[in-house]
Amino acid sequence: MALGDQIYVYRPFLNVHGLYEHHGIDCGDGTVIHYRKPSETIERTSLSTFTQGQTVYAKRYPTCFIPDVVVRRAESRLGEKKYNLLSNNCEHFATWCKTGVSDSQQIRDFVPIISQMNTEKLYEPLKEALHEKDPDQANQLLNRALADIKVVWDNLQPQYNHAVDEMNVWQKVAVQALKQNREDLARAALQRKRSYQKSATEKKAKLDRLAQMTETLILNRFNVQ
Repeated sequence: MALGDQIYVYRPFLNVHGLYEHHGIDCGDGTVIHYRKPSETIERTSLSTFTQGQTVYAKRYPTCFIPDVVVRRAESRLGEKKYNLLSNNCEHFATWCKTGVSDSQQIRDFVPIISQMNTEKLYEPLKEALHEKDPDQANQLLNRALADIKVVWDNLQPQYNHAVDEMNVWQKVAVQALKQNREDLARAALQRKRSYQKSATEKKAKLDRLAQMTETLILNRFNVQ
């Protein structure tokens, strides 16, 4: 790790490790600037506070700002309290410091879970809850409810996508093997396909349950009757 690096660690969800990434900017002096939790404020902390004992990784880009500029950009937002899970989280902040673009791959991967929600059913109860509660507090509750599901989704969705891709690849391999009269290779390929198909089915079922849980959590968090 070096001055100006965008670094991240895998933070635990409940008692399970390696489920979501927490990003920050390495200042090169043993400190890191990041959106700290639970304060949800951009702070400069020690590296040990940032890592919480987890392994540190660096995110690389083909082109980005030079290290000194990255750190200055991070310093310019110290004290900011505008955290939003979907539009301004720790990864959005760190990516903006490095590239000038506020982006979060984790959130882009998370978008499908939102599309599966019954938004028409939720709109009125959520609007009512936001009117009845302090807006900042209501937004914080919503973020936390979504975050609990998001970290698990972030781990499962790439695995599901990989299983589906591999399933399709081995199907093609089996077809090509049969065309070449290699039944032995075709059987082996189909066996690999079935293994990935089983994995994809299991993960899809979990993703569907997460989507349902998202709706339930939001309704319960706001105590909607």
